[in-house]
Amino acid sequence: MRAFLKKHFEHRALVLMYHRVSASESDIWDIAVSPENFEQQLQVLRRTKNVIPLQELAEGIKQGKVPKNSVAITFDDGYVDNFLVAKPLLEKYWLPATFFITSVNIGKTAEFWWDELEYLLLFSEHLPQQLDMTLNGNRIVFDLLQETALNELLRQQNNRWKACDEAPPTRRSELFYTLWEAIKPLPDQNQQEVMAHIRQWAGATPAARPEYQSMSEAQLLELHKSPLLTVGAHTASHPALAFHAPAYQQQELLRNTQYLQKLTGRQPNLLAYPYGNYNKDTIAVAAEMNFLAAFTTEEKPVTHRTPLYSLGRVQAKNWDATAFSAMLNQWK
Repeated sequence: MRAFLKKHFEHRALVLMYHRVSASESDIWDIAVSPENFEQQLQVLRRTKNVIPLQELAEGIKQGKVPKNSVAITFDDGYVDNFLVAKPLLEKYWLPATFFITSVNIGKTAEFWWDELEYLLLFSEHLPQQLDMTLNGNRIVFDLLQETALNELLRQQNNRWKACDEAPPTRRSELFYTLWEAIKPLPDQNQQEVMAHIRQWAGATPAARPEYQSMSEAQLLELHKSPLLTVGAHTASHPALAFHAPAYQQQELLRNTQYLQKLTGRQPNLLAYPYGNYNKDTIAVAAEMNFLAAFTTEEKPVTHRTPLYSLGRVQAKNWDATAFSAMLNQWK
């Protein structure tokens, strides 16, 4: 009976995953939280939860204990709104957070390939009717039919689409998803070559929308200096790690951690897998590189029994205080 009660009442912590704090017109992956809703969520957390640094949570798990009613906050990728919007609000409510940084675009005007692909395919005013290209050895032939010109109905359909949960509602979104799935497993150099080809086909120049850019080095350094905020590893170029050989995975992590250490003076010891994508080789590389813990995108709470290199997180969506509180209650 004692063993049953101990298991039944073991403490469970929730690790929240954010990406962007922005009132984005388009959010097909459901990863943008408006500044207003983000502040409401922080108010709920401040009032109802024990928000602890991710480092503290990971060390507790390693020691076989998890603080009661605890929540940790994380951000992925390194978007500039993390610094401009999230950082001031986190400091306002004195709540700690860890920012997992992909270093390839820090200090650059370039967008991440998936954001640019979404912009080009879903919202370009005009596109050629047919695409015919070979990608990773596979030929992709696609006809946009009547969707070469963007009209208001098409724009609204693409804006409302949630790619994680729904089938593509338009020809443009179907082409986007086909290309996204084909580009995702590629190394960074090949991804950039494919994007250059797609830009040429679309008659576009590289996208450089300010709100989709990453932090500058000065902003990232200032974020690191905050007593509440820490920087974690998220690879150099955001590859889907499980599609690559162990040596490539290790090189991606080395480039990322060396860059972050040189900039901040501190070696990051927490890791988040891009796309939540990992395999046994990834875990072995993370252990060999002495990361304390690594985080997935698997929606599950963590306990003192959870393996340190496959810790789950829950995506925070664009919820107001009521909806956010309801989500938290589901994970009690």
